[in-house]
Amino acid sequence: MNIRIVSFLIISATLFSCSVQKPKRNPLENALASQNPKIKGVMDSVAQYEVQIRYTQIDRKKDSVIFTDYDFQVDADTYFYPASTVKFPIAMLALEKLNGTADLDRDTRFYVEGDSVETTFAEAISQIFAVSDNDANNRLVEFLGQDAINLGLEEKGIRPVRIAHRLGQHSDDLTTKPLIIYQNDSTTTILEGIFNTAPQSLDLKGIKKGSGFYEEDSLIAAPFDFSLKNRYPIQAQHELLKRVIFPLNFASEERFQLSEEQREFLLTAMHTVPRKVGYDADEYYDGYCKFFMFGDTKKNIPSNIKIYNKVGFAYGTLTDCAYITDTQNEVEFMLTATILVNKNGIFNDDSYEYDEVGIPFLAELGRQLYGYELNRKK
Repeated sequence: MNIRIVSFLIISATLFSCSVQKPKRNPLENALASQNPKIKGVMDSVAQYEVQIRYTQIDRKKDSVIFTDYDFQVDADTYFYPASTVKFPIAMLALEKLNGTADLDRDTRFYVEGDSVETTFAEAISQIFAVSDNDANNRLVEFLGQDAINLGLEEKGIRPVRIAHRLGQHSDDLTTKPLIIYQNDSTTTILEGIFNTAPQSLDLKGIKKGSGFYEEDSLIAAPFDFSLKNRYPIQAQHELLKRVIFPLNFASEERFQLSEEQREFLLTAMHTVPRKVGYDADEYYDGYCKFFMFGDTKKNIPSNIKIYNKVGFAYGTLTDCAYITDTQNEVEFMLTATILVNKNGIFNDDSYEYDEVGIPFLAELGRQLYGYELNRKK
């Protein structure tokens, strides 16, 4: 055979083999391609689960922190119900307001008018992160008001966000309740209620979900409308977390105005597991509010691993936003993800696949990325 023809065939074969090679997957794609059934079962029918994920690699060079973000289906215009993840920015803004109020601090005792429970701001924030307490969150909403929450986040470049209602009872009362503040053991003062702007209906993809919902004891054969509910998409959650963990990576106007002591208090509250603050370990095991890596086990989290996070779970939607560190192995990364597990398409029936599908998926996703980070060359 002519030497030129042979050379041409060799070169052509080489070019052809290069052209059909699959592009190299990024670490998030590799994790989602796992054959582990906890991930594969979701990814084989991913459309029904409405998964959105952002994973951030963190590299340190001298005094610099470098973020590399990887996304899967992240879209701020595709709605998911954020549930209790909104408690994170509310806690942040409550601390910031305390720092700007001369007569208040986080140990100030107070109660909400009409509520018999006395508490402190520190206790409320601890309860929010340890066990995702709705009442604790709602007391801080009464302290701040919805307008101040939304404006405070907007001013720091955390968007799009819309906090429209309290949690648990889902009260959307536009006027906050007065707070009774203890100046000392016998003297009180009143922080008057605040009138807030009525929320506008959201017009987003997926704002109406499912095929039916229960209202009281009646099944309504229509999609469930989330248009007047809270909005807190993946990008906004991730940006808030970055500002808390790495404030110096942001301009001063984008940071929360916390003292270093207040920030340390917040970070401690974020990673502390329920048993460390007095909750029953059988009911509130370490993974109760730590979905990534440990949500599907009742084993204690090893002391070298800390997860600074806030979860949410309601209406079949599970979300976690976390900064995960392993001080022993020099691992650190950020991960925010949401998944909808509502196979029958009916909302408010308390029939969701949290334990069967959602939490195992998030736990294994965390483990897959932790395993990658453990071996990643930095």
